Amino acid sequence: MPGQHITHRQEELYMQHRKAGATQEVAAAKAGLSVRSGRRIEQSGGVRTQSERDWRTREDPLEAVWSTELVHLLENEPSLTGTTLLDYLEEHYPEHYDQRILRTLQRRVKQWKALHGPDREVMFRQQAVVSQQGFSDFTHPDSPITIQGKPFSHLLYQFRLAYSGWRSVTVVQGGESYAALACGLQRALKQAGGSPLEHRTDSLSAARKNRENAWTDDYAKLCAHYGMQPTRNNPGQSHENGVVECANGSLKQRLSQQLKLRGHADFDSVGAYQSLIDKVVDKLNRRTRSRFDEEQLSLQPLPGDEMADYRTFNVKVTRSSTIEVKRVVYTVPSRLIGERIQVRVHHDQLALYVGQQLALTLPRVYPKPGEQRGRSVNYQHVIRSLASKPQAFRYSQLRDDLLPDDNYRELWKLADQHLEPREACKWIVTVLRLAFEYDDEECLGLDLLAEARAGRFASIKDIQSRYLRGQEFTSATTTTQHSLISYNELLSSIKSEGQREDTMVEDLL
Repeated sequence: MPGQHITHRQEELYMQHRKAGATQEVAAAKAGLSVRSGRRIEQSGGVRTQSERDWRTREDPLEAVWSTELVHLLENEPSLTGTTLLDYLEEHYPEHYDQRILRTLQRRVKQWKALHGPDREVMFRQQAVVSQQGFSDFTHPDSPITIQGKPFSHLLYQFRLAYSGWRSVTVVQGGESYAALACGLQRALKQAGGSPLEHRTDSLSAARKNRENAWTDDYAKLCAHYGMQPTRNNPGQSHENGVVECANGSLKQRLSQQLKLRGHADFDSVGAYQSLIDKVVDKLNRRTRSRFDEEQLSLQPLPGDEMADYRTFNVKVTRSSTIEVKRVVYTVPSRLIGERIQVRVHHDQLALYVGQQLALTLPRVYPKPGEQRGRSVNYQHVIRSLASKPQAFRYSQLRDDLLPDDNYRELWKLADQHLEPREACKWIVTVLRLAFEYDDEECLGLDLLAEARAGRFASIKDIQSRYLRGQEFTSATTTTQHSLISYNELLSSIKSEGQREDTMVEDLL
Protein backbone atom coordinates (compact mmCIF):
# COMPACT_ATOMS: atom_id res chain seq x y z
CA MET A 1 0.00 0.00 0.00
CA PRO A 2 1.30 3.53 -0.79
CA GLY A 3 3.24 5.08 2.09
CA GLN A 4 3.47 1.83 4.12
CA HIS A 5 6.54 -0.32 4.68
CA ILE A 6 6.33 -3.85 3.26
CA THR A 7 7.20 -6.38 5.97
CA HIS A 8 9.23 -9.52 5.61
CA ARG A 9 6.11 -11.56 6.40
CA GLN A 10 4.17 -9.96 3.51
CA GLU A 11 6.95 -10.88 1.10
CA GLU A 12 6.81 -14.50 2.33
CA LEU A 13 3.03 -14.68 1.88
CA TYR A 14 3.24 -13.24 -1.62
CA MET A 15 5.83 -15.79 -2.75
CA GLN A 16 3.96 -18.69 -1.12
CA HIS A 17 0.79 -17.87 -3.04
CA ARG A 18 2.73 -17.40 -6.29
CA LYS A 19 4.41 -20.78 -5.87
CA ALA A 20 0.98 -22.30 -5.20
CA GLY A 21 -0.14 -21.11 -8.66
CA ALA A 22 -1.91 -17.82 -7.83
CA THR A 23 -1.69 -14.89 -10.24
CA GLN A 24 0.23 -11.75 -9.29
CA GLU A 25 -3.06 -9.93 -8.63
CA VAL A 26 -4.41 -12.66 -6.29
CA ALA A 27 -1.10 -13.16 -4.46
CA ALA A 28 -0.67 -9.42 -3.97
CA ALA A 29 -4.22 -9.06 -2.60
CA LYS A 30 -3.78 -11.92 -0.11
CA ALA A 31 -0.41 -10.53 1.07
CA GLY A 32 -1.83 -7.02 1.43
CA LEU A 33 0.42 -5.24 -1.07
CA SER A 34 0.22 -3.80 -4.56
CA VAL A 35 0.75 -5.74 -7.79
CA ARG A 36 3.68 -3.45 -8.63
CA SER A 37 5.34 -4.33 -5.32
CA GLY A 38 4.76 -7.99 -6.09
CA ARG A 39 6.54 -7.67 -9.42
CA ARG A 40 9.44 -5.91 -7.73
CA ILE A 41 9.73 -8.76 -5.20
CA GLU A 42 9.87 -11.31 -8.02
CA GLN A 43 12.38 -9.28 -10.02
CA SER A 44 14.68 -8.99 -6.99
CA GLY A 45 14.86 -12.76 -6.74
CA GLY A 46 12.20 -13.51 -4.09
CA VAL A 47 12.11 -12.94 -0.32
CA ARG A 48 14.90 -10.84 1.04
CA THR A 49 17.07 -12.43 3.72
CA GLN A 50 16.96 -10.70 7.10
CA SER A 51 20.30 -9.65 8.48
CA GLU A 52 20.91 -9.24 12.20
CA ARG A 53 21.11 -5.61 13.28
CA ASP A 54 24.28 -4.79 15.24
CA TRP A 55 23.81 -1.08 15.69
CA ARG A 56 21.64 1.03 18.01
CA THR A 57 18.71 3.00 16.65
CA ARG A 58 18.82 5.54 19.45
CA GLU A 59 21.24 6.88 22.04
CA ASP A 60 22.02 4.65 25.05
CA PRO A 61 20.68 6.48 28.17
CA LEU A 62 22.96 4.42 30.47
CA GLU A 63 26.20 4.81 28.53
CA ALA A 64 27.75 7.22 31.05
CA VAL A 65 27.19 5.04 34.13
CA TRP A 66 26.67 1.40 33.06
CA SER A 67 30.25 0.14 32.75
CA THR A 68 31.81 2.62 35.17
CA GLU A 69 29.39 2.28 38.13
CA LEU A 70 26.46 -0.08 37.72
CA VAL A 71 28.46 -3.10 36.59
CA HIS A 72 30.73 -2.74 39.62
CA LEU A 73 27.68 -2.67 41.89
CA LEU A 74 26.30 -5.83 40.30
CA GLU A 75 29.65 -7.62 40.54
CA ASN A 76 29.79 -6.89 44.26
CA GLU A 77 26.13 -7.82 44.85
CA PRO A 78 24.51 -9.75 41.97
CA SER A 79 21.11 -9.81 43.71
CA LEU A 80 20.57 -6.08 43.10
CA THR A 81 17.50 -5.32 40.99
CA GLY A 82 16.87 -2.74 38.31
CA THR A 83 14.57 -0.80 40.68
CA THR A 84 17.32 -0.59 43.31
CA LEU A 85 19.87 0.63 40.75
CA LEU A 86 17.42 3.28 39.55
CA ASP A 87 17.06 4.50 43.13
CA TYR A 88 20.87 4.77 43.22
CA LEU A 89 20.94 6.82 39.99
CA GLU A 90 18.12 9.13 41.10
CA GLU A 91 19.95 9.77 44.37
CA HIS A 92 23.34 10.52 42.78
CA TYR A 93 22.21 12.01 39.44
CA PRO A 94 18.72 13.44 40.04
CA GLU A 95 18.89 15.74 37.00
CA HIS A 96 19.76 13.01 34.48
CA TYR A 97 17.74 9.89 35.43
CA ASP A 98 14.09 9.23 36.29
CA GLN A 99 11.44 6.50 36.00
CA ARG A 100 11.45 6.62 32.19
CA ILE A 101 14.58 4.48 32.02
CA LEU A 102 13.35 1.79 34.46
CA ARG A 103 12.40 -0.79 31.80
CA THR A 104 15.67 -0.22 29.94
CA LEU A 105 17.62 -0.67 33.17
CA GLN A 106 15.71 -3.84 34.11
CA ARG A 107 16.38 -5.42 30.69
CA ARG A 108 20.09 -4.49 30.94
CA VAL A 109 20.36 -6.06 34.44
CA LYS A 110 18.55 -9.22 33.30
CA GLN A 111 20.92 -9.55 30.35
CA TRP A 112 24.02 -8.98 32.52
CA LYS A 113 22.93 -11.68 35.02
CA ALA A 114 22.35 -14.15 32.19
CA LEU A 115 25.86 -13.50 30.75
CA HIS A 116 27.96 -12.74 33.82
CA GLY A 117 25.86 -13.51 36.90
CA PRO A 118 26.38 -16.35 39.39
CA ASP A 119 25.22 -19.90 38.79
CA ARG A 120 21.65 -20.62 39.76
CA GLU A 121 20.26 -23.54 41.70
CA VAL A 122 19.40 -26.53 39.54
CA MET A 123 16.26 -28.55 40.23
CA PHE A 124 16.82 -32.27 39.81
CA ARG A 125 13.52 -33.92 39.04
CA GLN A 126 13.09 -37.12 41.00
CA GLN A 127 11.79 -40.42 39.76
CA ALA A 128 9.12 -41.82 42.09
CA VAL A 129 9.64 -45.41 43.26
CA VAL A 130 6.72 -47.71 44.07
CA SER A 131 5.87 -47.71 47.82
CA GLN A 132 9.07 -45.81 48.63
CA GLN A 133 7.83 -42.42 49.93
CA GLY A 134 4.82 -40.93 51.65
CA PHE A 135 4.58 -37.17 52.27
CA SER A 136 2.75 -35.27 55.02
CA ASP A 137 1.78 -31.61 55.26
CA PHE A 138 -0.69 -29.27 56.97
CA THR A 139 -2.56 -26.50 55.19
CA HIS A 140 -5.13 -23.84 56.02
CA PRO A 141 -8.43 -24.10 54.11
CA ASP A 142 -9.26 -21.16 51.85
CA SER A 143 -12.99 -21.20 52.66
CA PRO A 144 -14.27 -20.19 56.14
CA ILE A 145 -16.15 -23.09 57.77
CA THR A 146 -18.78 -22.91 60.50
CA ILE A 147 -20.16 -25.66 62.74
CA GLN A 148 -23.77 -24.94 63.76
CA GLY A 149 -23.22 -21.31 62.87
CA LYS A 150 -20.02 -20.87 64.87
CA PRO A 151 -16.60 -20.28 63.20
CA PHE A 152 -14.55 -23.46 63.12
CA SER A 153 -10.79 -22.96 63.40
CA HIS A 154 -8.92 -25.94 61.98
CA LEU A 155 -6.24 -27.27 59.63
CA LEU A 156 -6.31 -29.90 56.92
CA TYR A 157 -3.72 -32.65 57.25
CA GLN A 158 -2.83 -34.30 53.94
CA PHE A 159 -0.87 -37.49 53.32
CA ARG A 160 0.15 -38.45 49.78
CA LEU A 161 2.01 -41.37 48.24
CA ALA A 162 4.74 -40.19 45.86
CA TYR A 163 4.41 -42.88 43.20
CA SER A 164 0.65 -43.09 42.69
CA GLY A 165 -0.40 -39.68 44.01
CA TRP A 166 -3.09 -41.28 46.22
CA ARG A 167 -4.02 -39.01 49.11
CA SER A 168 -5.88 -38.88 52.42
CA VAL A 169 -7.09 -35.71 54.16
CA THR A 170 -8.12 -35.34 57.80
CA VAL A 171 -9.64 -32.38 59.64
CA VAL A 172 -7.50 -31.51 62.67
CA GLN A 173 -7.90 -28.85 65.32
CA GLY A 174 -5.24 -26.73 66.95
CA GLY A 175 -1.82 -26.33 65.40
CA GLU A 176 0.64 -28.71 63.75
CA SER A 177 0.89 -30.85 66.88
CA TYR A 178 2.07 -34.41 67.33
CA ALA A 179 -1.48 -35.47 68.22
CA ALA A 180 -2.78 -34.03 64.93
CA LEU A 181 0.06 -35.60 62.93
CA ALA A 182 -0.35 -39.02 64.54
CA CYS A 183 -4.13 -38.97 64.12
CA GLY A 184 -4.03 -38.00 60.44
CA LEU A 185 -1.10 -40.24 59.52
CA GLN A 186 -2.54 -43.37 61.12
CA ARG A 187 -5.92 -42.72 59.51
CA ALA A 188 -4.21 -42.38 56.11
CA LEU A 189 -2.17 -45.58 56.50
CA LYS A 190 -5.28 -47.47 57.56
CA GLN A 191 -7.13 -46.23 54.46
CA ALA A 192 -4.18 -47.11 52.24
CA GLY A 193 -3.90 -50.58 53.74
CA GLY A 194 -0.15 -50.35 54.29
CA SER A 195 2.82 -48.05 54.85
CA PRO A 196 5.65 -46.84 52.58
CA LEU A 197 9.32 -47.28 53.43
CA GLU A 198 9.92 -43.57 54.05
CA HIS A 199 7.85 -40.79 55.61
CA ARG A 200 8.81 -37.24 54.60
CA THR A 201 7.76 -33.92 56.13
CA ASP A 202 8.92 -30.35 56.21
CA SER A 203 10.37 -28.92 59.43
CA LEU A 204 7.39 -29.75 61.65
CA SER A 205 7.84 -28.90 65.32
CA ALA A 206 5.67 -31.95 66.04
CA ALA A 207 8.36 -34.19 64.53
CA ARG A 208 11.66 -32.45 65.31
CA LYS A 209 13.45 -30.99 68.30
CA ASN A 210 14.46 -27.60 66.96
CA ARG A 211 17.42 -27.03 69.26
CA GLU A 212 18.81 -30.54 69.04
CA ASN A 213 17.99 -31.00 65.33
CA ALA A 214 16.70 -34.50 66.08
CA TRP A 215 13.40 -36.36 65.90
CA THR A 216 11.08 -36.18 68.90
CA ASP A 217 10.78 -39.44 70.82
CA ASP A 218 7.07 -39.82 70.07
CA TYR A 219 7.49 -39.24 66.33
CA ALA A 220 10.47 -41.59 66.10
CA LYS A 221 8.45 -44.32 67.83
CA LEU A 222 5.49 -43.67 65.53
CA CYS A 223 7.59 -44.13 62.38
CA ALA A 224 9.34 -47.19 63.81
CA HIS A 225 5.97 -48.73 64.67
CA TYR A 226 4.97 -48.60 60.98
CA GLY A 227 8.42 -49.47 59.63
CA MET A 228 8.99 -46.06 58.02
CA GLN A 229 12.25 -44.12 57.86
CA PRO A 230 11.59 -40.47 58.90
CA THR A 231 13.09 -37.84 56.59
CA ARG A 232 12.55 -34.15 55.98
CA ASN A 233 13.31 -31.60 53.31
CA ASN A 234 16.00 -28.96 53.81
CA PRO A 235 14.85 -25.84 55.71
CA GLY A 236 13.40 -23.25 53.36
CA GLN A 237 13.23 -25.68 50.43
CA SER A 238 9.49 -26.31 50.24
CA HIS A 239 9.80 -27.64 46.67
CA GLU A 240 11.47 -30.74 48.12
CA ASN A 241 8.09 -31.52 49.68
CA GLY A 242 6.36 -30.69 46.40
CA VAL A 243 4.50 -34.01 46.06
CA VAL A 244 2.10 -32.88 48.78
CA GLU A 245 2.62 -29.11 48.56
CA CYS A 246 1.22 -28.94 45.02
CA ALA A 247 -1.62 -31.26 46.05
CA ASN A 248 -2.77 -28.74 48.66
CA GLY A 249 -3.76 -26.32 45.93
CA SER A 250 -5.88 -28.81 43.99
CA LEU A 251 -7.54 -29.99 47.21
CA LYS A 252 -8.53 -26.51 48.35
CA GLN A 253 -9.75 -25.54 44.88
CA ARG A 254 -11.97 -28.65 44.67
CA LEU A 255 -13.26 -28.12 48.22
CA SER A 256 -14.08 -24.49 47.49
CA GLN A 257 -16.05 -25.50 44.39
CA GLN A 258 -18.03 -28.12 46.34
CA LEU A 259 -18.94 -25.57 49.01
CA LYS A 260 -20.15 -23.15 46.34
CA LEU A 261 -22.20 -25.93 44.74
CA ARG A 262 -23.60 -26.77 48.19
CA GLY A 263 -24.63 -23.16 48.70
CA HIS A 264 -23.17 -22.67 52.20
CA ALA A 265 -20.26 -23.72 54.40
CA ASP A 266 -22.14 -24.53 57.63
CA PHE A 267 -22.18 -28.09 59.00
CA ASP A 268 -24.04 -29.82 61.80
CA SER A 269 -20.85 -31.43 63.11
CA VAL A 270 -17.16 -31.92 62.42
CA GLY A 271 -18.04 -35.42 61.24
CA ALA A 272 -20.36 -34.04 58.55
CA TYR A 273 -17.59 -31.70 57.36
CA GLN A 274 -15.12 -34.61 57.26
CA SER A 275 -17.59 -36.62 55.17
CA LEU A 276 -17.70 -33.88 52.53
CA ILE A 277 -13.89 -33.75 52.42
CA ASP A 278 -13.74 -37.54 52.04
CA LYS A 279 -16.04 -37.31 49.01
CA VAL A 280 -13.84 -34.63 47.43
CA VAL A 281 -10.70 -36.70 48.07
CA ASP A 282 -12.31 -39.85 46.72
CA LYS A 283 -13.02 -38.09 43.41
CA LEU A 284 -9.41 -36.88 43.24
CA ASN A 285 -8.14 -40.40 43.94
CA ARG A 286 -10.09 -41.83 41.02
CA ARG A 287 -7.48 -40.34 38.69
CA THR A 288 -4.75 -42.41 40.35
CA ARG A 289 -6.68 -45.65 40.79
CA SER A 290 -4.60 -47.85 38.49
CA ARG A 291 -1.24 -46.66 39.86
CA PHE A 292 -2.51 -46.91 43.44
CA ASP A 293 -3.66 -50.48 42.87
CA GLU A 294 -0.13 -51.24 41.70
CA GLU A 295 1.48 -49.42 44.63
CA GLN A 296 -0.85 -50.87 47.24
CA LEU A 297 0.47 -54.37 46.52
CA SER A 298 3.98 -53.27 47.52
CA LEU A 299 3.15 -51.35 50.72
CA GLN A 300 4.36 -52.75 54.03
CA PRO A 301 1.67 -54.56 56.04
CA LEU A 302 0.31 -52.62 59.02
CA PRO A 303 0.92 -53.77 62.59
CA GLY A 304 -2.02 -55.11 64.54
CA ASP A 305 -2.33 -52.12 66.89
CA GLU A 306 -2.11 -48.35 66.57
CA MET A 307 0.18 -45.93 68.34
CA ALA A 308 -1.26 -43.47 70.83
CA ASP A 309 -2.21 -40.21 69.13
CA TYR A 310 -2.29 -38.26 72.38
CA ARG A 311 -0.07 -36.83 75.10
CA THR A 312 -0.61 -37.87 78.72
CA PHE A 313 -0.65 -35.57 81.78
CA ASN A 314 -1.38 -36.33 85.43
CA VAL A 315 -3.18 -33.49 87.22
CA LYS A 316 -5.07 -32.99 90.47
CA VAL A 317 -8.57 -31.53 90.46
CA THR A 318 -8.63 -28.32 92.51
CA ARG A 319 -11.25 -27.40 95.13
CA SER A 320 -12.72 -25.09 92.48
CA SER A 321 -13.51 -28.23 90.43
CA THR A 322 -10.99 -27.24 87.73
CA ILE A 323 -7.89 -28.62 86.04
CA GLU A 324 -5.30 -26.82 83.92
CA VAL A 325 -3.94 -28.45 80.77
CA LYS A 326 -1.83 -26.75 78.10
CA ARG A 327 -2.50 -23.23 79.46
CA VAL A 328 -6.27 -23.79 79.48
CA VAL A 329 -8.47 -24.08 82.58
CA TYR A 330 -11.27 -26.66 82.34
CA THR A 331 -14.11 -27.28 84.78
CA VAL A 332 -14.91 -30.90 85.64
CA PRO A 333 -17.74 -32.50 87.65
CA SER A 334 -17.39 -31.65 91.33
CA ARG A 335 -17.32 -35.33 92.29
CA LEU A 336 -13.72 -35.38 91.00
CA ILE A 337 -12.47 -32.70 93.44
CA GLY A 338 -9.28 -33.86 95.13
CA GLU A 339 -8.74 -36.74 92.71
CA ARG A 340 -5.50 -37.15 90.77
CA ILE A 341 -6.57 -38.01 87.24
CA GLN A 342 -4.84 -38.93 84.00
CA VAL A 343 -5.61 -36.62 81.06
CA ARG A 344 -5.04 -37.88 77.53
CA VAL A 345 -4.76 -34.83 75.29
CA HIS A 346 -5.88 -35.42 71.71
CA HIS A 347 -5.94 -32.72 69.05
CA ASP A 348 -9.73 -32.30 69.44
CA GLN A 349 -10.60 -33.60 72.90
CA LEU A 350 -9.41 -34.44 76.40
CA ALA A 351 -10.10 -37.91 77.84
CA LEU A 352 -10.09 -37.99 81.66
CA TYR A 353 -9.32 -41.27 83.45
CA VAL A 354 -9.64 -42.20 87.10
CA GLY A 355 -7.32 -45.16 87.38
CA GLN A 356 -8.05 -47.19 84.26
CA GLN A 357 -11.67 -46.05 83.98
CA LEU A 358 -12.75 -43.31 81.58
CA ALA A 359 -14.53 -40.64 83.62
CA LEU A 360 -15.53 -38.23 80.83
CA THR A 361 -14.33 -36.46 77.69
CA LEU A 362 -14.11 -32.72 77.15
CA PRO A 363 -13.80 -30.80 73.86
CA ARG A 364 -10.30 -29.39 73.63
CA VAL A 365 -9.99 -25.60 73.72
CA TYR A 366 -7.03 -23.54 72.48
CA PRO A 367 -6.08 -20.03 73.67
CA LYS A 368 -7.35 -17.39 71.27
CA PRO A 369 -4.81 -15.54 69.08
CA GLY A 370 -3.01 -12.96 71.16
CA GLU A 371 -4.02 -14.57 74.48
CA GLN A 372 -1.66 -16.55 76.69
CA ARG A 373 -4.34 -18.57 78.48
CA GLY A 374 -7.81 -19.91 77.82
CA ARG A 375 -10.87 -21.23 79.65
CA SER A 376 -13.41 -23.96 79.07
CA VAL A 377 -16.13 -23.57 81.70
CA ASN A 378 -19.28 -25.69 81.83
CA TYR A 379 -21.75 -24.46 84.44
CA GLN A 380 -23.35 -27.91 84.56
CA HIS A 381 -20.28 -29.25 86.36
CA VAL A 382 -20.73 -26.94 89.39
CA ILE A 383 -24.34 -25.73 89.32
CA ARG A 384 -25.52 -27.90 92.24
CA SER A 385 -22.83 -26.45 94.52
CA LEU A 386 -23.51 -22.94 93.25
CA ALA A 387 -27.24 -23.33 93.88
CA SER A 388 -26.55 -23.91 97.57
CA LYS A 389 -24.62 -20.60 97.83
CA PRO A 390 -25.89 -18.32 95.05
CA GLN A 391 -24.22 -15.17 96.43
CA ALA A 392 -20.85 -16.63 95.41
CA PHE A 393 -21.86 -16.02 91.80
CA ARG A 394 -21.43 -12.22 91.81
CA TYR A 395 -17.68 -12.11 92.44
CA SER A 396 -16.69 -15.50 91.09
CA GLN A 397 -13.58 -15.43 88.86
CA LEU A 398 -15.48 -17.64 86.42
CA ARG A 399 -18.74 -15.67 86.55
CA ASP A 400 -18.97 -14.63 82.90
CA ASP A 401 -17.79 -18.05 81.75
CA LEU A 402 -20.41 -19.82 83.86
CA LEU A 403 -23.14 -18.23 81.75
CA PRO A 404 -23.79 -20.54 78.75
CA ASP A 405 -24.00 -17.92 75.98
CA ASP A 406 -24.50 -14.24 75.17
CA ASN A 407 -28.25 -14.46 75.83
CA TYR A 408 -27.65 -15.55 79.42
CA ARG A 409 -24.97 -12.89 79.86
CA GLU A 410 -27.44 -10.20 78.80
CA LEU A 411 -30.07 -11.80 81.04
CA TRP A 412 -27.73 -11.50 84.03
CA LYS A 413 -26.95 -7.87 83.20
CA LEU A 414 -30.64 -6.97 83.08
CA ALA A 415 -31.40 -8.89 86.28
CA ASP A 416 -28.57 -7.09 88.08
CA GLN A 417 -29.99 -3.75 86.94
CA HIS A 418 -33.64 -4.36 87.90
CA LEU A 419 -33.48 -6.63 90.96
CA GLU A 420 -31.94 -6.24 94.40
CA PRO A 421 -28.32 -7.48 94.43
CA ARG A 422 -29.00 -10.58 96.54
CA GLU A 423 -32.22 -11.34 94.70
CA ALA A 424 -30.47 -10.95 91.32
CA CYS A 425 -27.87 -13.60 92.24
CA LYS A 426 -30.55 -16.00 93.52
CA TRP A 427 -32.64 -15.43 90.39
CA ILE A 428 -29.87 -16.03 87.81
CA VAL A 429 -28.43 -19.04 89.69
CA THR A 430 -31.88 -20.60 89.90
CA VAL A 431 -32.34 -19.97 86.16
CA LEU A 432 -29.02 -21.74 85.51
CA ARG A 433 -30.11 -24.64 87.70
CA LEU A 434 -33.37 -24.80 85.78
CA ALA A 435 -31.46 -24.64 82.46
CA PHE A 436 -29.45 -27.63 83.68
CA GLU A 437 -32.63 -29.58 84.44
CA TYR A 438 -34.62 -28.29 81.45
CA ASP A 439 -34.42 -30.08 78.10
CA ASP A 440 -33.95 -26.93 75.99
CA GLU A 441 -31.40 -24.52 77.43
CA GLU A 442 -31.44 -22.21 74.41
CA CYS A 443 -35.22 -21.86 74.31
CA LEU A 444 -35.35 -21.08 78.04
CA GLY A 445 -32.73 -18.36 77.68
CA LEU A 446 -34.50 -16.75 74.71
CA ASP A 447 -37.90 -16.74 76.44
CA LEU A 448 -36.65 -15.24 79.68
CA LEU A 449 -34.52 -12.68 77.83
CA ALA A 450 -37.54 -11.47 75.84
CA GLU A 451 -39.42 -10.91 79.11
CA ALA A 452 -36.43 -9.27 80.80
CA ARG A 453 -36.03 -6.81 77.93
CA ALA A 454 -39.63 -5.79 78.55
CA GLY A 455 -38.85 -5.28 82.23
CA ARG A 456 -40.60 -8.43 83.46
CA PHE A 457 -38.82 -10.93 85.69
CA ALA A 458 -40.97 -13.94 86.51
CA SER A 459 -40.75 -15.41 89.99
CA ILE A 460 -38.82 -18.60 90.56
CA LYS A 461 -42.01 -20.61 91.18
CA ASP A 462 -43.59 -19.25 88.01
CA ILE A 463 -40.53 -20.20 85.92
CA GLN A 464 -40.48 -23.67 87.46
CA SER A 465 -44.16 -24.26 86.72
CA ARG A 466 -43.67 -23.22 83.09
CA TYR A 467 -40.47 -25.08 82.22
CA LEU A 468 -39.69 -27.83 84.73
CA ARG A 469 -42.50 -30.09 83.49
CA GLY A 470 -43.11 -32.02 86.68
CA GLN A 471 -39.45 -32.65 87.57
CA GLU A 472 -38.41 -32.33 91.19
CA PHE A 473 -36.40 -29.20 91.72
CA THR A 474 -35.27 -27.35 94.82
CA SER A 475 -34.39 -23.72 94.24
CA ALA A 476 -31.74 -21.95 96.22
CA THR A 477 -34.46 -19.46 97.27
CA THR A 478 -36.60 -22.15 98.96
CA THR A 479 -33.97 -23.03 101.58
CA THR A 480 -35.18 -21.82 105.01
CA GLN A 481 -33.11 -21.11 108.12
CA HIS A 482 -34.43 -22.33 111.49
CA SER A 483 -35.16 -19.55 113.98
CA LEU A 484 -32.95 -19.08 117.06
CA ILE A 485 -35.94 -19.76 119.34
CA SER A 486 -36.19 -23.30 118.02
CA TYR A 487 -32.52 -23.89 118.95
CA ASN A 488 -33.19 -22.57 122.50
CA GLU A 489 -36.16 -24.90 122.86
CA LEU A 490 -34.04 -27.83 121.68
CA LEU A 491 -31.25 -27.03 124.17
CA SER A 492 -33.80 -26.60 127.03
CA SER A 493 -35.34 -29.98 126.30
CA ILE A 494 -31.92 -31.62 126.30
CA LYS A 495 -31.09 -29.96 129.65
CA SER A 496 -34.40 -31.10 131.18
CA GLU A 497 -33.81 -34.67 130.06
CA GLY A 498 -30.37 -34.59 131.65
CA GLN A 499 -31.75 -33.36 134.97
CA ARG A 500 -34.40 -36.14 135.04
CA GLU A 501 -31.70 -38.77 134.41
CA ASP A 502 -29.60 -37.40 137.34
CA THR A 503 -32.64 -37.58 139.66
CA MET A 504 -33.30 -41.20 138.68
CA VAL A 505 -29.69 -42.14 139.41
CA GLU A 506 -29.87 -40.52 142.90
CA ASP A 507 -33.10 -42.45 143.71
CA LEU A 508 -31.46 -45.72 142.78
CA LEU A 509 -28.53 -45.00 145.08
